[in-house]
Amino acid sequence: MSMHMIQGVQVHGNSKRRKKAKKLNMKALELEWRQYNKDMRRSNLHSLQYQTLDEYIDYRSGKAPKPKTEFKEYAKTEPYVRHTEDYPSLKTSDTIPGGPTPKKEPNVYTGDLIVGIGQMHKSNAVPIMRGTNEAKDIAQMRRN
Repeated sequence: MSMHMIQGVQVHGNSKRRKKAKKLNMKALELEWRQYNKDMRRSNLHSLQYQTLDEYIDYRSGKAPKPKTEFKEYAKTEPYVRHTEDYPSLKTSDTIPGGPTPKKEPNVYTGDLIVGIGQMHKSNAVPIMRGTNEAKDIAQMRRN
């Protein structure tokens, strides 16, 4: 059974009552204030440090005003571009004595020993020499 069903019992919003401030230990607070300032310096947040112990106590108890930040207008800066040397291209015949390199001639067989190329099973190319019966052997392969 809940409270609203009991006759004669009324509850009037005492749940949000503020707790009284505790008496603070000043030595512990001073050490805590110094550590807070040290942490802010380490975090590079120098503007969030408190100059006096009283300001820090107000901050701890929730009475300190919010720190004011100044509006800084965005200043557009030019991106950094590394300077590199510009070397002219060497593809023109003006800079290379003798002009461009000639095309390499393809390798061509000029002898008369090899008559042609025979094909065995599965695209196996075999050279056929003059004066032998290799052409007949390849043609009759596995039939004798």
